[in-house]
Amino acid sequence: MSVLFDRQGTRLETTHDAGLAISGEVDFDVATALAVSGREWLSSQAPGTQVRFDLRGVGRVSSAALSVLLDWTRGARAAGLVVHEVSLSPPLARLTSVAGLDALLPLAEHG
Repeated sequence: MSVLFDRQGTRLETTHDAGLAISGEVDFDVATALAVSGREWLSSQAPGTQVRFDLRGVGRVSSAALSVLLDWTRGARAAGLVVHEVSLSPPLARLTSVAGLDALLPLAEHG
């Protein structure tokens, strides 16, 4: 695992299973830099790689976090990667459901 981004209480790390994990508060002050850091990592992965996005560490509802997630999802697919699993914190899962995005993402089952 390595740290790709660490600023203003928000951290992005790679995971041992070809994934990206965010923790902390994701707001619009860090969202662009966070998205870019994740896209750079995604672009370094071989086509066909299954990737995972873990946002369970995002504590509050944040449309900025969803924007980053959607950016990574588009970037992964454009790079020929397979988004295998997305894990969300309960607040983000509720927001994703209300926005109707849950049907578009391979959400992990927790609970």
